[in-house]
Amino acid sequence: MSALASAAWPAEDEGAARLLHVDPVREAIRDARVSDLGSLLRPGDLLVLNDAGTLPGSLVGWSVRGPLEIRLAGAPALGEARRWPAVLFGPGSWRERTEHRQPPPRLVEGDRIRLETPGPDRGLAAEVALVSALSPRLVELRFDREGAALWRALFRVGRPVQYSYLRGPLPLWHAQTAFAGRPLAAEMPSAGRPLRVPLLRSLRDRGVAIAALTHAAGLSSTGDPAIDAALPLPELSLVPEEAVAAVAAAQARGGRVVAVGTSVVRALEGAFREGRLQAGASLTGLRIGPGHTPRVVSGLLTGLHEPGGSHFELLTAFAPRPLLEAALAHAARAGYLGHEFGDSSLILAR
Repeated sequence: MSALASAAWPAEDEGAARLLHVDPVREAIRDARVSDLGSLLRPGDLLVLNDAGTLPGSLVGWSVRGPLEIRLAGAPALGEARRWPAVLFGPGSWRERTEHRQPPPRLVEGDRIRLETPGPDRGLAAEVALVSALSPRLVELRFDREGAALWRALFRVGRPVQYSYLRGPLPLWHAQTAFAGRPLAAEMPSAGRPLRVPLLRSLRDRGVAIAALTHAAGLSSTGDPAIDAALPLPELSLVPEEAVAAVAAAQARGGRVVAVGTSVVRALEGAFREGRLQAGASLTGLRIGPGHTPRVVSGLLTGLHEPGGSHFELLTAFAPRPLLEAALAHAARAGYLGHEFGDSSLILAR
């Protein structure tokens, strides 16, 4: 199967982005545009967004054992405002493929990292609170400040995590959706990127309900085989009562629950406990694949994910693998673009 070309930069007109509609019931594939969503969704359906903002999660640091890059891997631990999961990289930059990056110095618990922080917040530091048994590159860091002082320092020094297929340094505003809120995602929940306010308004006008939750999407790639095989790592989900009520209302009227992104699928399916969808904060470690029967989600709007990763495995809970592979082969032949600034797919029966 031919590989998809990578989108190297955000498109000028997100509303014109291509959309590959995959119908798992009819086993059909159809070319469309994101602007066609109104004709593909029905009145009474519910579209669920992930409103997590993207962190400036790439930080340059120095330890007594050498220089390194820190990539925050998600939101801070529940009840621990200063303690964050992170993956360590050796010297280098986003211009190098993650699997080709130098290894970081091997840190141990108690090691201190000084971060590059210009301006009045100079002096930000973190301590290694935990080294994972999975890989010495996966750690928990305890910052030396919290609250507004920590957020101010992170936004002053950090940059969004990005990868070598992009054509230039990525400004943080390019890594946000139109409805981004609390900055808790290590990488942009990119399935929602082409959904601009006018399009969402037009969907509402057609009778499609819209709800939001917050899911701290983690890193998509680290270059460390042990960590990458375990992705996605447990991630923080915040499912509000309003989203639970919106799901119940959609199901009661016979509408479909359409998740915008794999992160929303994990959040909703992970919050289905004791026979019902439950509101609140939780750490979602659910891995979804072909053996999973969705309890909440009917279909999803997402990017174009190729076999071999956890995102593709999640899709197999909604459509047969041969159909997904045929859809990707068609997308490659038709010139669809992959990755976070690429084209979209809708996996949903008509």
